[in-house]
This record gives sequence, C-alpha cells and structure tokens, in this order.
Amino acid sequence: MVETGFSSFDTMVDKANRLLKDVEEAFEWPKDRRKQSYAALRAVLHPLRDRLPVETAVQFGAQLPTIVRGVYYDGWKPADTPMRMSNDEFFARVRSEFPYAVEGGSERLVRTVLKSLQRHVSAGEWQHLKSRVPGSFAALLP
Repeated sequence: MVETGFSSFDTMVDKANRLLKDVEEAFEWPKDRRKQSYAALRAVLHPLRDRLPVETAVQFGAQLPTIVRGVYYDGWKPADTPMRMSNDEFFARVRSEFPYAVEGGSERLVRTVLKSLQRHVSAGEWQHLKSRVPGSFAALLP
C-alpha cells in the first residue's frame, strides 16, 4: 500500500491499485507494467462512459474507486452522450486509445477490463448497467 500520510488518500490509492492489479493478473503482466494496465483501464472506461445514457454513466461512475472516477470523467462531454456505436466501433475506439499490443486483441482487452471493473462495483449497479445498453453490447459485459 502506498503511504501518503493521509489515511483517506491511502485508501483511495489502494483501491485504484487493486483494480489495476486485477487487470495485470488477468494478463499475467508484472507490476512494472502498471502504465499498461492504467492505459487499458482508461481505454475501456472512456468509450464505455460515452456509450451510456448520462444518468447511467453518472450512477456507474459513482461506484468506481475515487481515483478511477477521476479518470472516468476526464474529458467527458455529457451533451455528446450517449454515442451510438457498434461493438466493432467500440473495439476500434479502444484500439485507438490503447497504444500496446495485447494477445487476444481489443475484444479480450475489453472483456478483461470489464470483468475487473465488475469486481469493484455493486452487483446491483452492474445489473443496472447491463440493462441500460443494447443486447449486443450487454453481451460483452460479464
């Protein structure tokens, strides 16, 4: 755990690191690839947020660890959402925002990050999220 000297901040950093560690473990990446796990998380969070209706995006964002919530909202323009995009368009956007090669491609990256995110939000919120997206997109959500 990172020690900032302020317990609330330490807890926030710890929660964010646990989420990143989930992604790293799923890909068997060593901890020294933390920038890569962060890039994966960010590359999936932004198109996910932009795909959701505003109210759902806000409810989902409220469930994220505080530091991750800042990443999630960074650059968001609620007036431009929800964006319609097919799964292929979603994968293409993730690919454009993730500068690393990953075995299994963008679809595996998306599924892995979403599975990690699922462990960090309530079951009820996850079900709400799945209910608010088209069936083809909901099929990507664990």
